[in-house]
Amino acid sequence: MTSSETLDSQLNIKADNYKSPPSIPGILSFLRILEYLSFATTIGSGISVYFFRELIQLPIVLVVSIALFIFLYLLNRQLQINYTKTIKDSDLLKKATLYGNVLQLENSPENIQITQEVEKALRYTQELIDDYKKTRQKARNIYYILQLGTIVFSGVTPILVLVDKLETGQAWLKWLPVICPAIASIVASVVTSFPFQENWISANRVVELLEAEQEKFILGANVSYRIYDVEDTTERGKKARNSIANFITKVNTIHLKQVEGQESPQQEDKKEEKNNLSAEQPKSLSKNT
Repeated sequence: MTSSETLDSQLNIKADNYKSPPSIPGILSFLRILEYLSFATTIGSGISVYFFRELIQLPIVLVVSIALFIFLYLLNRQLQINYTKTIKDSDLLKKATLYGNVLQLENSPENIQITQEVEKALRYTQELIDDYKKTRQKARNIYYILQLGTIVFSGVTPILVLVDKLETGQAWLKWLPVICPAIASIVASVVTSFPFQENWISANRVVELLEAEQEKFILGANVSYRIYDVEDTTERGKKARNSIANFITKVNTIHLKQVEGQESPQQEDKKEEKNNLSAEQPKSLSKNT
C-alpha cells in the first residue's frame, strides 16, 4: 500500500467515525440519575443525623453517600468532557472534509494533505476559541457575583441599623451595621480595581471574531480564502495552501492584538479587505486585456 492510499484510508476511517455526531450514551444518563440520587441521600442523611443523633448507622450512611456523590460527580464531569470533545472533533472533520470537497481534486495525495492541514488549522483556532470562552465565562461570573454581593450587603445595612435599635440582647448584632458596609465597600473596590467586565467584553469580542473568521475560511467568503474560482487544479492547490497560511496569520493577528491591546481587530480586518481588493483588481484588469 502506497503512502497516498494509507492517508486516504486513514481519512476515510476518521470520516466514518465522525460521520454523524455520537448520541449521548445511556450510561451517562444513568450515572447522572445516580448522582442526583446520591445527592438526595446525602441531604436526607445529614438531616437525619441532626434529628436522630442516637442512631450510629446514620453517620456511616452520610459518609458513604458523600463519597459516592463526589465519585459520580467527577466521573460524569469527565464523561461529559470526553463527549463534548468528540462532538467538536466531529465538527472539525466535517468542516475540513467540506473544504477538501471544494478543492475538487478527488482523492489525490495533495487533497488529503491539504484536508489534514485544514483540520490542524481549524483545531488550533478552536482551541483559542475555547480558551477565550473560558476566560469570558470566568470573568463574567466573577463580575456578576461581586456586583450581587455589593447590592446585597449595601441593601441589608439599613435593615441591620433598625435591628440594632431593638433590644435583642445579642451583642454580635451591634457589629453587623459596621461589618456589612465594610464588606460592600471592599467588594466594590475589587470590582473597580480589576477589569472583570472589560476582560469579559474583550474575550467575547475575540470569540466572535475568531468564529466569524473560521466561517469565512470554510465558505471562502473572503478574497484571500476564495479557491473555487480558480480553474487550474495545480493553481487551486497552491491557492488553498496560501489561504491556509492567510487564515493562520489572521487568527494569530486577532489573538496577538487581544494580548497586546493594540489596534482593534475590526480595523485590521477592514484594512486587510481593502488590501486584498486592491491586489485583485490589477489581476482582473490584466485578464480582461
